[in-house]
Amino acid sequence: QNIVTVCFSVGYSAVALNHVIDFKEKKQEIIKPVSPSELFPSLPIVQGTSKRIKVLTRLTLVVSDPSHCNLLRSTSANIRLYDIIAVFPKTEKLFHIACTTLDVDLVCINVTEKLPFYFRRPPVNMAIDRGIYFELLYTPAIKDSTMRRYTISNAISLMQICKGKNIVISSAAERPLELRGPYDVANLGLLFGLSEGEAKAAVSTNCRATMLHGETRKSACGVVYTVKKPRKVEEEETAVPACKKAKTQA
Repeated sequence: QNIVTVCFSVGYSAVALNHVIDFKEKKQEIIKPVSPSELFPSLPIVQGTSKRIKVLTRLTLVVSDPSHCNLLRSTSANIRLYDIIAVFPKTEKLFHIACTTLDVDLVCINVTEKLPFYFRRPPVNMAIDRGIYFELLYTPAIKDSTMRRYTISNAISLMQICKGKNIVISSAAERPLELRGPYDVANLGLLFGLSEGEAKAAVSTNCRATMLHGETRKSACGVVYTVKKPRKVEEEETAVPACKKAKTQA
């Protein structure tokens, strides 16, 4: 609850509670996610709006063997209850499978150690075409200088292939002190090889697209997302006659 409160105070409007399953450690099963209303009786209201902060549920599977991917291919009732599905591949083969065949929303990139493989363009481009996003964590870069070097190195090697497309930067924070504001995270994106616009998208529009991709996975066909068009542009176009527009353009 303290982490959600800090997220609200630094400017976030949505938070995802992550449930990690690592098949290598012990045999685990996918359980039903805990309802956010049970954890947080009253959520804070986002500044400048009348809406409360949105709390999502996320499932992350750490896969180290191709057999672990069968759980995602099966139609499990508990998997459908999560808003976001992420996979953490440990090998190049699993990374290729996650980008090309698995029905997930996020592919996590290891930032705590040197990658045992190089990113290749075909699977990365296929993941981008399928609407899958790549996740980079910034918390390890804050904790330790060695992990900071690995984070920047692995991120730059990914940017050379994906050209800054479909990148999401998240925290994976376990304590409130590990959180940073959206503008601070966007500045960290510049160290990862992102441009200014791509770094801002990694903490805003790309995150929203990941949420919509998760809703599309639950539905039969897709999700329609509408945005209101500013009225000022419409008023300017209707106020000026067509003949005056032609003269001004000439």
